[in-house]
Amino acid sequence: MMIYVRDIIRLCHGELISGNENAECINFINDTRALAKDDVFVGIKGDTFNGNSFYKEAIKKGASVCILDDKTVLNGEFGKVTIVLVDDSVKAIQELAKYKRSMYQIPVIAVTGSVGKTSVKDMVNAVVSSHYKTLCTKGNMNNHIGVPLTVLGLKDHEALIVEMGMNHLGEIHVLSNIAKPTLALITNIGTAHIGNLGSRENILKAKMEITDGLSGSLIINNDNDMLRTVKYNKLITVGIDNTSDYMAHDIEDKVFSSNFYIGNQYISLPVGSRAFVYNALFAYAVGKKLNIPEEKIINALETFKLTPHRLELIEHKDYRIIDDTYNASLDSVNNALEMLGKVKGKKVFIFGDILELDNYAEEIHKEVGHSVINNKIDVLITVGENAYHTYSVVY
Repeated sequence: MMIYVRDIIRLCHGELISGNENAECINFINDTRALAKDDVFVGIKGDTFNGNSFYKEAIKKGASVCILDDKTVLNGEFGKVTIVLVDDSVKAIQELAKYKRSMYQIPVIAVTGSVGKTSVKDMVNAVVSSHYKTLCTKGNMNNHIGVPLTVLGLKDHEALIVEMGMNHLGEIHVLSNIAKPTLALITNIGTAHIGNLGSRENILKAKMEITDGLSGSLIINNDNDMLRTVKYNKLITVGIDNTSDYMAHDIEDKVFSSNFYIGNQYISLPVGSRAFVYNALFAYAVGKKLNIPEEKIINALETFKLTPHRLELIEHKDYRIIDDTYNASLDSVNNALEMLGKVKGKKVFIFGDILELDNYAEEIHKEVGHSVINNKIDVLITVGENAYHTYSVVY
């Protein structure tokens, strides 16, 4: 199931500048630093740079095809390299990703939410990849560029997991119609990006766009006040406090581990906090929906490894560091503080600004301050203008 240059010309109204329209397009890369021989280089214009101008570097590194949307950068001989000019490189890879997705009849799991989507994605990947050859979003490639590039990476895979992020209304709509998920997850509705969206109601509306391309079930956190209002014809719920399809009970939440039951099944996670119990519920529900054997689901959860910089424990003979610098929202900060609060010994919290909060910035940073107090943190160090509001509450 291959994409050829002729498909780019046909689907994206491309112009063949040089080379062969029958050339194969295997790996699509927009960063020459990650490019390998025979990859397809995609030149994308950024706010402060023009990625098209790196096409010569891509050729030197062995790119077989270059997709560009700025003819003015072209000069010199291209040799055997195939160059295709399109109107918009981002829209081109989105169209190509839709085409690539249409070639596969496989489970596609889409994950979004205000907080926890990366950890849920990783835990779902651990479960799904225990049974299927799985392609999963790497790092934070969860936007209008990262999602299509992920989909374009499909080869002989039996399942696909895509994380979907957003800053504004309409963005997940585009991503869902590219990936066409057969199963979708919304972890929660919090305050991330509330500065752009204006209210939690709008955040919910934006996250629900994940259903725009969905053909199967939607799995939600039934303990989240906003998600509990969702109506969907194929709804699966997970929860701890409210009656749900998949529930965790008899939870023993330690600092760096969590033990609990789902029904009669005992699970011991190698990571602490109630948030990861929810994550495990999502992954368990996905595993059951995909008919993965129970023993594989449990083993995947119990041997799960965190994404670097997400509640990552760094141990020293005299101290421990919990590195949670991957990304931040009020919910993730509160989760990290609850975890830190359970640690024995002196507790130090180093905190920088949470971004994209607009008029809510002062209120939310003050909430963090109250969480610092409630979790009995000994020392608070803040960095940033908004984090000062946290400092002002504590001191």
